[in-house]
Amino acid sequence: MTELSPVAWPPAPIRTDRLVLREAEARDRAAFIELLASPEVHTFLGGPRPRDEIERKTPEIPERWPGSFVVDLDGSMIGQILLRRAPEHSRPAAAGKADLGYLFLPQAWGSGYATEACAAALDWLDSALPSEPVVLTTQTANTASMRLAAKLGFTEVERFQAWEAEQWLGLRRPVTRSD
Repeated sequence: MTELSPVAWPPAPIRTDRLVLREAEARDRAAFIELLASPEVHTFLGGPRPRDEIERKTPEIPERWPGSFVVDLDGSMIGQILLRRAPEHSRPAAAGKADLGYLFLPQAWGSGYATEACAAALDWLDSALPSEPVVLTTQTANTASMRLAAKLGFTEVERFQAWEAEQWLGLRRPVTRSD
């Protein structure tokens, strides 16, 4: 995927009632390794990669590129939000649109952090690129992700088979602001 041009990066940290969305820092490396190696996190993402491989390949400051937000709770990383441009070779309904992705450590599940963080990232995107539609893809078996997509205003565009599972592609239309 490519970055969301012409958005300047990194933005100022985004603050919600409980969270901060910010750029990755060296102190986040251990949490990124845990996130990428977690079998629970990767249940619907093809399974975890081997921890030793992740430790070898993860730079001192991981995932530091436009569109990658660390989700910080009380000074510690609990997840990641990804906002990138879906590649042109994606599903036709997604190609070239902003694509929302997210990963949270299992201990952060069930507290509404994903909803809060994703909503904040989408609000930021609405300000940065006001006419930008956003897509989200998840496995239909991932009921928590399906509920989150609905809460965030995504509506189904299509279902398709990929990676030996049924996938769901949702679209969030651009927010129209009244002046």
